[in-house]
Amino acid sequence: MDKARFGLVGTGNITGWWLAGAREDGRFTADAICSRTRERGNEFAKEHGIGRVFTSLEEMAADSGIDAVYIASPNSEHCRQAIACMERGKAVMCEKPLASNLREARMMADCARSNNVLLMEAMIATINPNFAELRRRLPELGKLRRYFASYCQYSSRYDRYKQGELPNAFNPELSNGAVMDIGIYTIYPMVALFGAPQSIQASGVKLDSGVDGQGTVTFKYQGMDASVIYSKIANSFLPTEIEGENGNIEADAIHTIRRLTMIPRPVANSGRGGTVKRNDITVALLHDVYYYEVNHFIDLLQSGSKESPVNSLANSLETIRIIDEIRRQLGVSFPADRG
Repeated sequence: MDKARFGLVGTGNITGWWLAGAREDGRFTADAICSRTRERGNEFAKEHGIGRVFTSLEEMAADSGIDAVYIASPNSEHCRQAIACMERGKAVMCEKPLASNLREARMMADCARSNNVLLMEAMIATINPNFAELRRRLPELGKLRRYFASYCQYSSRYDRYKQGELPNAFNPELSNGAVMDIGIYTIYPMVALFGAPQSIQASGVKLDSGVDGQGTVTFKYQGMDASVIYSKIANSFLPTEIEGENGNIEADAIHTIRRLTMIPRPVANSGRGGTVKRNDITVALLHDVYYYEVNHFIDLLQSGSKESPVNSLANSLETIRIIDEIRRQLGVSFPADRG
Protein backbone atom coordinates (compact mmCIF):
# COMPACT_ATOMS: atom_id res chain seq x y z
CA MET A 1 0.00 0.00 0.00
CA ASP A 2 1.27 3.48 -0.87
CA LYS A 3 -0.89 5.10 1.78
CA ALA A 4 -1.96 3.94 5.21
CA ARG A 5 -5.58 5.02 5.59
CA PHE A 6 -6.55 5.58 9.22
CA GLY A 7 -9.80 5.91 11.04
CA LEU A 8 -9.54 7.72 14.38
CA VAL A 9 -11.54 7.04 17.52
CA GLY A 10 -11.79 9.83 20.07
CA THR A 11 -11.85 13.61 19.70
CA GLY A 12 -9.82 14.68 22.74
CA ASN A 13 -6.58 16.63 22.83
CA ILE A 14 -4.44 13.51 22.49
CA THR A 15 -5.97 12.73 19.09
CA GLY A 16 -5.12 16.20 17.80
CA TRP A 17 -1.53 15.98 19.08
CA TRP A 18 -1.11 12.50 17.62
CA LEU A 19 -2.58 13.59 14.30
CA ALA A 20 -0.10 16.46 13.96
CA GLY A 21 2.82 14.07 14.36
CA ALA A 22 1.26 11.39 12.16
CA ARG A 23 0.92 13.78 9.25
CA GLU A 24 4.69 14.21 9.14
CA ASP A 25 4.79 10.73 7.63
CA GLY A 26 3.86 11.10 3.96
CA ARG A 27 2.25 7.67 3.89
CA PHE A 28 -0.34 8.58 6.53
CA THR A 29 -3.84 9.75 5.74
CA ALA A 30 -6.66 10.47 8.18
CA ASP A 31 -9.74 9.26 6.35
CA ALA A 32 -12.37 9.22 9.08
CA ILE A 33 -13.15 10.17 12.66
CA CYS A 34 -15.53 8.31 14.95
CA SER A 35 -17.25 10.26 17.73
CA ARG A 36 -20.12 9.54 20.08
CA THR A 37 -21.98 12.57 18.68
CA ARG A 38 -22.28 13.80 15.13
CA GLU A 39 -21.85 17.38 16.30
CA ARG A 40 -18.50 16.78 17.98
CA GLY A 41 -17.36 14.57 15.11
CA ASN A 42 -18.15 17.26 12.55
CA GLU A 43 -16.38 19.87 14.66
CA PHE A 44 -13.22 17.76 14.96
CA ALA A 45 -13.30 16.80 11.27
CA LYS A 46 -13.57 20.43 10.19
CA GLU A 47 -10.79 21.52 12.53
CA HIS A 48 -8.41 18.80 11.34
CA GLY A 49 -9.37 18.37 7.69
CA ILE A 50 -10.89 14.88 7.92
CA GLY A 51 -13.38 13.91 5.23
CA ARG A 52 -15.74 11.47 6.89
CA VAL A 53 -17.47 11.27 10.25
CA PHE A 54 -18.91 8.15 11.88
CA THR A 55 -20.92 7.76 15.06
CA SER A 56 -20.80 3.96 14.85
CA LEU A 57 -17.42 2.34 15.47
CA GLU A 58 -18.61 -0.88 13.86
CA GLU A 59 -19.55 0.92 10.66
CA MET A 60 -16.18 2.64 10.47
CA ALA A 61 -14.30 -0.58 11.19
CA ALA A 62 -16.22 -2.36 8.42
CA ASP A 63 -15.35 0.32 5.85
CA SER A 64 -13.08 -1.03 3.09
CA GLY A 65 -11.48 2.39 2.68
CA ILE A 66 -9.76 2.16 6.07
CA ASP A 67 -6.63 0.08 6.76
CA ALA A 68 -5.99 0.84 10.43
CA VAL A 69 -7.66 2.41 13.43
CA TYR A 70 -6.11 4.64 16.06
CA ILE A 71 -8.00 4.40 19.37
CA ALA A 72 -7.78 7.30 21.83
CA SER A 73 -11.02 6.86 23.72
CA PRO A 74 -11.33 6.46 27.52
CA ASN A 75 -9.32 3.53 28.88
CA SER A 76 -12.47 1.63 29.78
CA GLU A 77 -13.42 1.48 26.08
CA HIS A 78 -10.10 0.27 24.64
CA CYS A 79 -10.76 -3.45 24.83
CA ARG A 80 -14.23 -3.44 23.33
CA GLN A 81 -13.37 -1.01 20.57
CA ALA A 82 -10.07 -2.66 19.62
CA ILE A 83 -11.70 -6.08 19.39
CA ALA A 84 -14.53 -4.68 17.25
CA CYS A 85 -11.95 -3.29 14.83
CA MET A 86 -9.68 -6.34 14.76
CA GLU A 87 -12.60 -8.70 14.20
CA ARG A 88 -13.29 -6.70 11.04
CA GLY A 89 -9.70 -7.10 9.85
CA LYS A 90 -8.36 -3.69 10.86
CA ALA A 91 -4.89 -3.12 12.33
CA VAL A 92 -5.09 -1.23 15.62
CA MET A 93 -2.85 1.27 17.35
CA CYS A 94 -4.34 1.73 20.81
CA GLU A 95 -3.38 4.50 23.18
CA LYS A 96 -1.76 3.60 26.46
CA PRO A 97 -2.71 1.90 28.65
CA LEU A 98 -3.64 -0.88 26.25
CA ALA A 99 -6.56 -1.94 28.44
CA SER A 100 -8.14 -1.54 31.87
CA ASN A 101 -6.44 -4.66 33.21
CA LEU A 102 -4.54 -7.80 32.25
CA ARG A 103 -7.69 -9.81 31.53
CA GLU A 104 -8.78 -7.31 28.89
CA ALA A 105 -5.28 -6.99 27.44
CA ARG A 106 -5.08 -10.76 27.00
CA MET A 107 -8.42 -10.72 25.19
CA MET A 108 -7.07 -8.06 22.83
CA ALA A 109 -3.83 -9.94 22.18
CA ASP A 110 -5.75 -13.18 21.53
CA CYS A 111 -8.08 -11.36 19.13
CA ALA A 112 -5.13 -9.88 17.21
CA ARG A 113 -3.55 -13.31 16.81
CA SER A 114 -6.75 -15.11 15.85
CA ASN A 115 -7.57 -12.47 13.23
CA ASN A 116 -3.95 -12.19 12.05
CA VAL A 117 -3.87 -8.39 12.41
CA LEU A 118 -1.40 -5.90 13.84
CA LEU A 119 -2.01 -4.59 17.36
CA MET A 120 0.36 -2.12 19.04
CA GLU A 121 0.15 -0.02 22.17
CA ALA A 122 0.84 3.65 21.43
CA MET A 123 3.69 4.13 23.90
CA ILE A 124 5.77 7.07 22.66
CA ALA A 125 8.42 6.67 25.36
CA THR A 126 9.96 3.58 23.78
CA ILE A 127 9.48 4.52 20.10
CA ASN A 128 11.89 7.41 20.42
CA PRO A 129 15.38 7.70 18.90
CA ASN A 130 16.82 8.58 22.30
CA PHE A 131 15.33 5.51 23.95
CA ALA A 132 16.93 3.39 21.23
CA GLU A 133 20.24 5.15 21.90
CA LEU A 134 19.88 4.59 25.64
CA ARG A 135 19.34 0.88 25.03
CA ARG A 136 22.32 0.72 22.69
CA ARG A 137 24.63 2.37 25.21
CA LEU A 138 23.60 0.30 28.25
CA PRO A 139 26.51 -2.21 27.93
CA GLU A 140 28.94 0.67 28.48
CA LEU A 141 27.63 1.00 32.05
CA GLY A 142 28.92 -2.43 33.03
CA LYS A 143 26.85 -4.38 35.53
CA LEU A 144 23.58 -2.53 36.04
CA ARG A 145 22.57 -1.71 39.60
CA ARG A 146 19.58 0.64 39.51
CA TYR A 147 16.83 2.06 37.32
CA PHE A 148 15.04 5.20 38.50
CA ALA A 149 12.29 7.02 36.64
CA SER A 150 10.11 9.97 37.57
CA TYR A 151 7.01 11.45 35.98
CA CYS A 152 5.15 13.79 38.31
CA GLN A 153 2.97 16.45 36.72
CA TYR A 154 0.29 18.40 38.55
CA SER A 155 -2.83 17.81 36.51
CA SER A 156 -4.60 20.78 34.99
CA ARG A 157 -7.83 18.99 36.01
CA TYR A 158 -6.90 18.49 39.67
CA ASP A 159 -8.13 21.94 40.70
CA ARG A 160 -11.55 21.08 39.28
CA TYR A 161 -11.46 17.82 41.21
CA LYS A 162 -10.70 19.67 44.44
CA GLN A 163 -13.70 21.91 43.76
CA GLY A 164 -16.00 18.89 43.76
CA GLU A 165 -16.09 17.99 40.08
CA LEU A 166 -15.09 14.57 38.72
CA PRO A 167 -13.01 15.05 35.57
CA ASN A 168 -12.34 11.97 33.45
CA ALA A 169 -8.73 11.86 34.64
CA PHE A 170 -9.86 10.97 38.17
CA ASN A 171 -12.85 8.79 37.33
CA PRO A 172 -12.56 5.05 38.14
CA GLU A 173 -15.55 4.34 35.88
CA LEU A 174 -13.24 5.17 32.96
CA SER A 175 -10.32 3.11 34.35
CA ASN A 176 -8.30 6.25 35.05
CA GLY A 177 -5.90 7.49 37.71
CA ALA A 178 -2.27 8.42 38.02
CA VAL A 179 -0.63 5.06 37.32
CA MET A 180 -2.83 4.48 34.27
CA ASP A 181 -2.25 7.96 32.89
CA ILE A 182 1.41 8.77 33.58
CA GLY A 183 2.85 6.14 35.88
CA ILE A 184 2.79 3.76 32.94
CA TYR A 185 5.44 5.92 31.23
CA THR A 186 7.92 5.04 33.98
CA ILE A 187 7.05 1.33 33.99
CA TYR A 188 6.82 0.39 30.31
CA PRO A 189 10.41 1.45 29.49
CA MET A 190 11.63 -0.54 32.50
CA VAL A 191 9.87 -3.63 31.19
CA ALA A 192 11.16 -3.03 27.66
CA LEU A 193 14.74 -2.83 28.99
CA PHE A 194 14.77 -5.39 31.79
CA GLY A 195 11.69 -7.59 31.53
CA ALA A 196 9.52 -8.72 34.42
CA PRO A 197 10.61 -7.83 37.96
CA GLN A 198 10.94 -10.43 40.69
CA SER A 199 8.90 -8.41 43.19
CA ILE A 200 6.78 -5.25 43.42
CA GLN A 201 6.16 -3.01 46.41
CA ALA A 202 3.89 0.01 46.02
CA SER A 203 2.72 2.89 48.19
CA GLY A 204 0.79 5.98 47.26
CA VAL A 205 -2.11 8.37 47.76
CA LYS A 206 -5.61 7.17 47.00
CA LEU A 207 -8.12 9.93 46.28
CA ASP A 208 -11.71 9.99 47.47
CA SER A 209 -12.94 9.18 43.95
CA GLY A 210 -11.22 5.80 44.27
CA VAL A 211 -8.25 6.32 41.94
CA ASP A 212 -4.62 6.91 42.85
CA GLY A 213 -3.27 10.47 42.81
CA GLN A 214 0.36 9.45 43.06
CA GLY A 215 2.57 6.47 43.79
CA THR A 216 6.04 5.23 44.60
CA VAL A 217 6.95 1.72 43.47
CA THR A 218 10.09 -0.34 44.04
CA PHE A 219 11.00 -3.41 42.03
CA LYS A 220 13.56 -6.14 42.53
CA TYR A 221 15.59 -7.61 39.66
CA GLN A 222 18.49 -10.02 39.77
CA GLY A 223 21.41 -7.91 41.02
CA MET A 224 19.53 -4.67 40.42
CA ASP A 225 16.88 -2.46 42.02
CA ALA A 226 14.35 -0.29 40.23
CA SER A 227 12.14 2.48 41.56
CA VAL A 228 9.64 4.83 39.99
CA ILE A 229 7.64 7.80 41.22
CA TYR A 230 4.62 9.29 39.51
CA SER A 231 1.98 11.85 40.42
CA LYS A 232 -0.92 13.87 39.08
CA ILE A 233 -1.21 15.94 42.28
CA ALA A 234 2.37 17.30 42.58
CA ASN A 235 5.29 18.16 40.33
CA SER A 236 8.80 16.75 40.21
CA PHE A 237 11.71 17.81 38.05
CA LEU A 238 13.92 14.79 38.72
CA PRO A 239 15.47 13.12 35.68
CA THR A 240 15.50 9.42 34.92
CA GLU A 241 18.77 7.62 35.65
CA ILE A 242 20.21 4.18 35.02
CA GLU A 243 23.17 3.36 37.26
CA GLY A 244 25.89 0.89 36.40
CA GLU A 245 29.21 -0.02 37.95
CA ASN A 246 31.03 1.80 35.14
CA GLY A 247 28.84 4.90 34.99
CA ASN A 248 25.38 6.33 34.55
CA ILE A 249 22.98 7.35 31.80
CA GLU A 250 20.63 10.24 32.57
CA ALA A 251 17.48 11.08 30.59
CA ASP A 252 15.68 14.37 31.06
CA ALA A 253 12.13 12.96 30.88
CA ILE A 254 11.32 9.29 30.51
CA HIS A 255 8.05 9.84 28.62
CA THR A 256 9.73 11.87 25.88
CA ILE A 257 13.52 11.84 26.05
CA ARG A 258 14.94 14.98 24.49
CA ARG A 259 18.29 15.04 26.27
CA LEU A 260 20.48 12.04 27.04
CA THR A 261 23.72 12.19 29.03
CA MET A 262 26.42 9.59 29.62
CA ILE A 263 28.35 10.00 32.89
CA PRO A 264 31.36 7.64 33.20
CA ARG A 265 32.35 6.65 36.73
CA PRO A 266 34.63 9.41 38.06
CA VAL A 267 38.34 8.67 38.17
CA ALA A 268 39.58 8.92 41.76
CA ASN A 269 41.63 12.01 42.50
CA SER A 270 43.90 11.75 45.55
CA GLY A 271 41.24 9.80 47.44
CA ARG A 272 38.84 12.74 47.39
CA GLY A 273 36.27 11.74 44.81
CA GLY A 274 37.07 12.51 41.20
CA THR A 275 36.25 14.56 38.14
CA VAL A 276 32.73 14.02 36.81
CA LYS A 277 32.46 14.16 33.02
CA ARG A 278 29.08 14.59 31.40
CA ASN A 279 28.93 13.54 27.75
CA ASP A 280 25.94 14.58 25.69
CA ILE A 281 24.77 11.54 23.69
CA THR A 282 21.43 13.03 22.63
CA VAL A 283 19.95 12.05 19.31
CA ALA A 284 18.27 15.09 17.77
CA LEU A 285 14.53 14.69 17.25
CA LEU A 286 13.86 15.79 13.69
CA HIS A 287 10.12 15.27 13.92
CA ASP A 288 7.21 15.72 16.28
CA VAL A 289 7.40 13.16 19.10
CA TYR A 290 4.25 11.37 17.89
CA TYR A 291 5.68 10.92 14.40
CA TYR A 292 8.00 8.13 15.48
CA GLU A 293 5.35 5.72 16.75
CA VAL A 294 3.17 6.29 13.68
CA ASN A 295 6.16 5.85 11.36
CA HIS A 296 7.05 2.60 13.16
CA PHE A 297 3.45 1.35 13.01
CA ILE A 298 3.12 2.06 9.28
CA ASP A 299 6.43 0.29 8.65
CA LEU A 300 5.00 -2.76 10.40
CA LEU A 301 1.69 -2.46 8.58
CA GLN A 302 3.26 -2.20 5.14
CA SER A 303 5.70 -5.04 5.78
CA GLY A 304 2.92 -7.36 6.91
CA SER A 305 4.22 -7.64 10.47
CA LYS A 306 1.66 -8.43 13.15
CA GLU A 307 3.57 -7.20 16.19
CA SER A 308 6.11 -4.54 17.10
CA PRO A 309 9.52 -5.78 18.25
CA VAL A 310 9.71 -2.77 20.60
CA ASN A 311 6.16 -2.16 21.80
CA SER A 312 5.51 -5.89 21.75
CA LEU A 313 2.41 -7.59 23.06
CA ALA A 314 4.60 -9.28 25.66
CA ASN A 315 5.80 -5.89 26.94
CA SER A 316 2.25 -4.53 27.01
CA LEU A 317 0.92 -7.56 28.87
CA GLU A 318 3.70 -7.47 31.46
CA THR A 319 3.25 -3.73 31.99
CA ILE A 320 -0.47 -4.01 32.64
CA ARG A 321 0.16 -7.01 34.91
CA ILE A 322 2.47 -4.80 36.99
CA ILE A 323 -0.10 -1.99 37.04
CA ASP A 324 -2.79 -4.43 38.18
CA GLU A 325 -0.55 -5.40 41.12
CA ILE A 326 0.19 -1.77 41.97
CA ARG A 327 -3.53 -1.01 41.98
CA ARG A 328 -4.18 -4.06 44.16
CA GLN A 329 -1.64 -2.88 46.72
CA LEU A 330 -3.07 0.66 46.68
CA GLY A 331 -6.67 -0.55 46.90
CA VAL A 332 -7.68 0.90 43.51
CA SER A 333 -10.28 -1.03 41.54
CA PHE A 334 -12.33 -0.32 38.43
CA PRO A 335 -15.77 -1.51 37.31
CA ALA A 336 -13.90 -3.18 34.41
CA ASP A 337 -12.15 -5.44 36.91
CA ARG A 338 -15.45 -7.14 37.66
CA GLY A 339 -15.60 -8.44 34.11
